[in-house]
Amino acid sequence: MKRKGVFLLLILTMTLFLTSCWSKKELTDLAIVSAMGIDKTKDGRYHITLQIINPGNVAGIQGGGGGTQSPPITIYSASGDNIVEASRRASGRISRRLYYAHTNLVVVGEKLAKEEGINTLMDAFDRDPEFRNTSTLVIANHSSAADLVKTLTPVDKIPANKVLKTLEFTERKWGENVKTSLQEVMRSLESPGRGTVVSGFRLVGDPQQAQKLDNLQESAPEATLRASGIAVLKQGKLVDWLYGKPARGTVWILDKIQGTDINIDWEGRKEAIAYQTVRQKTSVSAQVKNGKPHISVHTRVEGDIGDMEVPVDITNPKVITKIEQSVRKEIKKELKTAIERAQKNKTDIFGFGEVVHRTRPNQFKKIKMEWNDVYFPKLDVDITVEAYIRRAGLRNKSFLSGIKENQK
Repeated sequence: MKRKGVFLLLILTMTLFLTSCWSKKELTDLAIVSAMGIDKTKDGRYHITLQIINPGNVAGIQGGGGGTQSPPITIYSASGDNIVEASRRASGRISRRLYYAHTNLVVVGEKLAKEEGINTLMDAFDRDPEFRNTSTLVIANHSSAADLVKTLTPVDKIPANKVLKTLEFTERKWGENVKTSLQEVMRSLESPGRGTVVSGFRLVGDPQQAQKLDNLQESAPEATLRASGIAVLKQGKLVDWLYGKPARGTVWILDKIQGTDINIDWEGRKEAIAYQTVRQKTSVSAQVKNGKPHISVHTRVEGDIGDMEVPVDITNPKVITKIEQSVRKEIKKELKTAIERAQKNKTDIFGFGEVVHRTRPNQFKKIKMEWNDVYFPKLDVDITVEAYIRRAGLRNKSFLSGIKENQK
């Protein structure tokens, strides 16, 4: 009888710890926010635009079923003196609880990023236990955050996924954009003397047309979203946009190039040979010479020949060596251009100050307050590039060379 009493007491005790679904959240009670856009109103308030998923519409479209087509997302917006107030005001227009755990994209309007900066926003996101710090941050390029968040996109029915995948594949194949999370941005903002880079996105076309389902029913949509440049932030504020070679040179130095094409001139023809990178590694080191910091950047690249628009005998080792030298020269030029642009902006977006701090922490403490404005613009940087050709495609002898020989 005593054993039964002990067993019953144990069962009752266990029930206190097995409270089951005390914090359960029913899907029908949640409004899942996939993206948030933040702009600044004329009277200085925050204006948020929420991209909320319509689960039934997304499933219906992806399944290819019949019936009336409905948008896969619904847009709600509200304004407030801060992000929390704006979010709570938006909840007054929605019949469900706003759920930010699946918000993978945050878009900041260009005007807000330029005039006020993003530091206050980062603090708000970091305090929210439900908001993911792995969410991707982008800056609206020459448009508002609301226009980007409201745009309906083909192929990827949820616009937030369109932006994320575009950044991912652009970073992997072209190298002029970087996919940056809130956590990475906060880390760079906290780093002494360092600037921040964030990818830009822009709306190409009519903003009104971008919000209509008719835009999705055309083979060539009149309005679409496009990755556009890299935003340079100094102390959290937008100070410049990088495009083309300065953007790619920046990504090279940050060691975030996953793949890209380098076009070189050959025998008087512009961009005649395409060099496709396969793997690369960039390292940065610091020394102190004559009491002044000195930076060395070393990049090693391996790649393949992707295209040749002129007859080239690539079976000749001397020709291969000459192509490699041209590739090295082009990459070094892009890295130098990126550094000169950053020094002109007086913004150390490469983290050179962090390297100096690791090498000479005591000396860097004395100059860190003036690093961006005084020391970085005059910093001596040595650039060394190694480039190698590993493969020449499916054929060694150029197809154009064969045509030229047959015509003789």
